[in-house]
Amino acid sequence: MSLRKEIKSFLCAFSGIAYLFKNETHAKYHLFVTVCVVAAGFAFGIKATEWLVVLLTIGVVLAAEAFNTAIEKLADVVSPQFDERIGRVKDVAAGAVLICAILSVIIGAVIFLPYIIELF
Repeated sequence: MSLRKEIKSFLCAFSGIAYLFKNETHAKYHLFVTVCVVAAGFAFGIKATEWLVVLLTIGVVLAAEAFNTAIEKLADVVSPQFDERIGRVKDVAAGAVLICAILSVIIGAVIFLPYIIELF
């Protein structure tokens, strides 16, 4: 593959990321929480291994939101009219994001609660 094609692929991917955060409300929420969590990580001085878990968790949630958005957009093209089966697919995809988000809150609590408790 040529370098030009590789660069175009990356530009398309970045365009998709920009679309996600510009147009999807839940992605904006996840991004806001990401900024807050990263700021808290710096403020509390979390350990390197905790950073790895936090960053991996952030990546999983954001990727899940991106997959969910892609599935929803594709489903809307495939079936513009209401279709119960398509609705179920969308619900399952949204559920996957919710699972990731709930687990990220639990992981955040495990990592950050000891630092918060130490303040008091």
